[in-house]
Amino acid sequence: MADHRIARRAFLLAFGALGLLAQPAAAQTKLDLSTVWPEANFHTQNAMRYAAEVKKATNGSVDIIVKAGGQLGFKGPEHLRAVRDGIVPMADVLNIQQVGDEPLLGIESVPFLVGSPEELKVLHKHVRPEYDKIAARNNQKILFVVPWPTQYLQLKTKVTSVDGLKNIKIRVPDKNAADMLNAVGMSAVLIPWGETIPALASGVVSGVSTSSVSGVDGKFWEFLKTLLPTNHVWSSQIVTINLDSWNKLKPEERKAMEELAAKLEPEFWAASLKADTDSLNRLKEGGMEVVPVPDAMMTELRAKTAPMLEAFLKRVPAAEKPVRAYLAEMKR
Repeated sequence: MADHRIARRAFLLAFGALGLLAQPAAAQTKLDLSTVWPEANFHTQNAMRYAAEVKKATNGSVDIIVKAGGQLGFKGPEHLRAVRDGIVPMADVLNIQQVGDEPLLGIESVPFLVGSPEELKVLHKHVRPEYDKIAARNNQKILFVVPWPTQYLQLKTKVTSVDGLKNIKIRVPDKNAADMLNAVGMSAVLIPWGETIPALASGVVSGVSTSSVSGVDGKFWEFLKTLLPTNHVWSSQIVTINLDSWNKLKPEERKAMEELAAKLEPEFWAASLKADTDSLNRLKEGGMEVVPVPDAMMTELRAKTAPMLEAFLKRVPAAEKPVRAYLAEMKR
């Protein structure tokens, strides 16, 4: 009798398990998000926070998996195309590195067009509709845009004049920055982030134009000695999703993702400002010196690069209207 009961219970358990298996599983969409920045970078942390919030808001039906440090094999300048072609569903796209395909995305790296995060917010107000159009024609949708903090010239030697910059080989992330630093007498080399540390270690370059955050990512104190807070250009990371992937999501999932992007973007901007302060302190701890830019040097830097704005507007006519509107609002 006992054997009969055990056999019957085993049958019921097995039948129950089969019944559970027969139930339709809750649909889950997994979306890889590619970024070249390491996991500790604030942009990557922002993306991971967004992913966690989306998962929570959709009860796990949308699972964004952040692939940090370029682990999917894409270099920064390849991200716009990779999302466009559906090779990866999402990416954290550095705007200034996509100018080969979309020149207007270089607008933030026009020298001295923007002088502060507050000014950048005003510029974004005027250019964000253009960014959205660019995303749409590249088969993707922008979820949120977050700037890098202020830019520095990070060098091996202490420099306090434009003459002192002459012929220094410096890594730059995009063509506008290359044009600018060549205009002031430096020797700019266009190198993606993933190849920057080897270039420093091998002596291909002896300086880097970038943020304090990237300086910490690259442990620049092992190669460089000083930082000049020139604040010469800006750039932003744009988190996008492929439109085919987007359109496959349920309306309520898309709504949750849009609402979270709008809610979190201001917090992500605040993280950018904090990252600059924290990173600057870390670079100083590593032994790097922040060298204030003398007024005469800054005046000369601005004068030598001033023609680049009109040259950019001539080259990229679509930028004319938003830039003029921005300058009018800035009373410049």
